[in-house]
Amino acid sequence: MAGGGRMPLLGWWLMLVGSLRLASVWFGFFNIWALRVAVFSQTDMTEIHGRTFGVWTLLTCTLCFLCAFNLENRPLYLATFLSFIYALGHFLTEYLIYHTMAVANLSTVGFFAVLSCNTQMTCLKLIGLHKEVENYFVSCTNLTMVMHRSLKATVLDAGLTAVAHDAVHFDSDLPHYATHGGVLRDPSGGDPGRVVSPPLMWAEALDLLLARLAPRVDYARVAAVSGGAQQHGSVYWKRGAAAVLASLDPARGLAPQLAAALATTESPVWMDSSTAAQCREVEAAVGGALELARMTGCRAHERCTGPQIRKMYQARRRVYDDTERISLVSSFMASLLVGGYACIDETDGAGMNLMDITTRELRRDALEATAPDLEDKIGKLAPAHAVAGTLSPYFVQRFQFSSNCLVVQWSGDNPNSLAGLTLSDPGDLAISLGTSDTVFGITDLPEPSLDGNILPNPVGPKTYMVMLCYKNGSLTREDVRNRYADGSWDVFNKHLENTAPLNGGKLGYYYNEPEILPPLPVGFHRYVVSSSASGSLDEMVEHQINQFDPPSEVRAIIEGQFLSMRGQAERCGLPVPPKRIIATGGASSNQIILKTMASIFGCSVYTVQRPDSASLGAALRAAHGWICNQKGKFVPVSCLHSDRLNRTSLSIKLAAPFGDSEEDIDLLNNYTLLMKKRLEIEQKLVEKFGRHS
Repeated sequence: MAGGGRMPLLGWWLMLVGSLRLASVWFGFFNIWALRVAVFSQTDMTEIHGRTFGVWTLLTCTLCFLCAFNLENRPLYLATFLSFIYALGHFLTEYLIYHTMAVANLSTVGFFAVLSCNTQMTCLKLIGLHKEVENYFVSCTNLTMVMHRSLKATVLDAGLTAVAHDAVHFDSDLPHYATHGGVLRDPSGGDPGRVVSPPLMWAEALDLLLARLAPRVDYARVAAVSGGAQQHGSVYWKRGAAAVLASLDPARGLAPQLAAALATTESPVWMDSSTAAQCREVEAAVGGALELARMTGCRAHERCTGPQIRKMYQARRRVYDDTERISLVSSFMASLLVGGYACIDETDGAGMNLMDITTRELRRDALEATAPDLEDKIGKLAPAHAVAGTLSPYFVQRFQFSSNCLVVQWSGDNPNSLAGLTLSDPGDLAISLGTSDTVFGITDLPEPSLDGNILPNPVGPKTYMVMLCYKNGSLTREDVRNRYADGSWDVFNKHLENTAPLNGGKLGYYYNEPEILPPLPVGFHRYVVSSSASGSLDEMVEHQINQFDPPSEVRAIIEGQFLSMRGQAERCGLPVPPKRIIATGGASSNQIILKTMASIFGCSVYTVQRPDSASLGAALRAAHGWICNQKGKFVPVSCLHSDRLNRTSLSIKLAAPFGDSEEDIDLLNNYTLLMKKRLEIEQKLVEKFGRHS
């Protein structure tokens, strides 16, 4: 029953009324005596009267039965409601004007009509919040954009179904910025760990993306816009930039007009690993790495915005001093849309090492440990569901958006993925297999550690998101594919299928980029672990080798990444084995990879209808922010999809089941032992090569 999960009593009541109406049809056709006694006792009745009344009643009882099983079908719901109004009016007319009914007759039929009307009116009020959204969005859409290696847009209708999608790929669509994977690696040539992106490229991509979508989307019908961007990156606005944002000329593109508004045309991004010294300085200033994690949700990682700002202050003081406002990539994009400085949202702001994870406000001690006068440059923080403003005249005039279109706070790509996966059960785990791999879940009792990140839940103000981030994700898998599978995913999958689980004890560590978890530099390490007949970790001995055969290399990277994820998830208090895993990201479409994931984690793996959960999550947040703004307070995000999730683009499906046979359990136990050995070797590598002191 579509509405049974929300209001089962109403469904049962309509079933009862429909059954009584059906009974009246029977008597109306074949026993006029019953109609004379029960309804029209003050007049003469013929058989034709009975059949006419019976046909009419048959139609109305059919409405009752259909509505009982489809309470969310608004036209059907209203038709059923109006049938009771019509019946009540008919009986009142017969009693008051034509005098064909006695008081007792009117009381009997009126009881059911009045009670049914009141019941349906009450239920309309109970579900009014959901219907209000549906009414508004039935003729409107909401637009979301997510940015990483490309800028993607998804348009959702009132039913939370994706109706349009497009993307601008930075490398191929904007080649004049000379990026690779959307980034520039040490443009100056003196710092190999430095990775930046040009923010003007993001601005130009926004213009291009909206132009591409325009033929398929009526922008005047867009009610709300939101988005997500790569986390941690920082943009430095020059003094006076607010005036530039407020006076953008719709006849010209964004990029040429913004060039003079930036203190630097390079933005450090999450892949940067050049701030190790600044990380240690910030941690020391507040009492150590664990204390910083307890305060802000994570230790000082090289990608975090705080250490990046400190490096800017130390190495490029003139740029820092000339900076009026510092935006994250997410708030930079929101600033373009509203034509002024948009606040950093609390969820994305948790990745700066500057926000108190409990109060969700900037910490003075963390600010002072990072750079002087920083609080004014960061500005205020805002909840993820808050409205940043309405679209600026630039977009209203250039693309014909409505001037009333709301811009809901942008957030990070990973928090948007959490929203898009509708993750709400602390027993669930989500794994995003993208440019960076992430593992995340929800908790109401955060336990900050040296490994993971704690962030506010973007759609739940009283809960938190626990996240593990791995820099070597899809790009590293692609590198192994190119080296050992002839650059073909088909060959890659065959290698994975043709090698036995556990890979004969072969463990590979592949770091094309300096890794976050574990904190290791670029390098490749391969080991073969001898099996233990007794199942004891102490008896497992590893020896290092230079290379595996190609099929083993393929299995080693897939198994190795998942074994590492599982081990570090356990350390952070995430559920292992979880009730289920929801996989997203580009590699989540690979069934062979998901089957391996299920075997290592010991649970079934589900996927979303669309792999771009970050884009879907941002669209859901746009609608959520809109309704929160309408109500003037926070309302649960479930009001948007309760009892109809499977009929939206947010639905999930089983992709890789986990069996409970003895063979499956034995394999899981062996993976558990191999995971412990992998973590032991990881720790030895960290002690030998690690980047964290």
